[in-house]
Amino acid sequence: MVLGEIHQMRKNLRNILRTPRRWEGGLRRSALARNIRGSSSIEGYEVAEDDAAAAIDGDEPFSADEKTFLEIQGYRQALGYVLAMSEAGYATFDTAELRAMHYMMLSHDAGKSPGRYRKGPIYVHDERTDQVVYEGPDYADVPALMEALAASLHVGLNSDPIIRSAMAHLNLVMIHPFLDGNGRMARALATLVLTRSDIGEPEFCSIEEWLGANTEDYYSALAHTGHGSWQPRPDPHLWLTFNLRAHHMQAQTVARRVDEARQTWSELDVLAQEHGLHERTLDAMFDAVLGYRVRRGGYMKRTEVTGRQPPGT
Repeated sequence: MVLGEIHQMRKNLRNILRTPRRWEGGLRRSALARNIRGSSSIEGYEVAEDDAAAAIDGDEPFSADEKTFLEIQGYRQALGYVLAMSEAGYATFDTAELRAMHYMMLSHDAGKSPGRYRKGPIYVHDERTDQVVYEGPDYADVPALMEALAASLHVGLNSDPIIRSAMAHLNLVMIHPFLDGNGRMARALATLVLTRSDIGEPEFCSIEEWLGANTEDYYSALAHTGHGSWQPRPDPHLWLTFNLRAHHMQAQTVARRVDEARQTWSELDVLAQEHGLHERTLDAMFDAVLGYRVRRGGYMKRTEVTGRQPPGT
């Protein structure tokens, strides 16, 4: 029943976006920014939503420090790859692709061995309780486990994509193949599985924003499923239930935002006409409604303004 409701909401969204609308680009951009911000916040990289949007636009941040913004840019690059590969089924779902995604994500920090599997034990430490909550499998087993994970992404294609996405997420987290970035890689892989399916619009199918807003529940679901150490076949029931809830809640949020964006642009149209503003100013005003700080570079790129525009153009 829940799966049916999720898919119906995704179908409704696809039907709405089938005909391009002026507000669609801003909505997609803000959705991607929220996912980047949500996934990064889980790892302790707190960033303003408009700084995440700046990473999408290739702009500089207003408030994020250099280290944080490099992490945001890396994750934006990996998600950009995920979205690009969804367009024509280019994703291969092999270990080379997964290592390449990890390299995109962490190439700014050679100390984190971007694109390479770990060469030692790994532990997940809960800073709140100062306890080790999970121990990954022996590093010598990682290459074979990752090959098995990649192979699993090519089977069961008749299963629901939400279930396949959740299991890909869980399996990569449990293997914990990299020195750093395992959580972000697992969430990016989950989104990649979804975008390769027929679930709907790629920018809106991720649950990373919701996970970032519910990090404690997310960690709890993983902890209860993982039982503290590598288990070849853990019972995924609780984890799958958690993911269904996340998708249902996020789909409701997206549906509400589509309605809000449609209404907002209608009201902005009225304001622009009343004040004699050029249509391209609506993009900046929409950003302001979202609470974003407007950046000159990003605005010029999105509205295709070059240099100083003549009056009235």
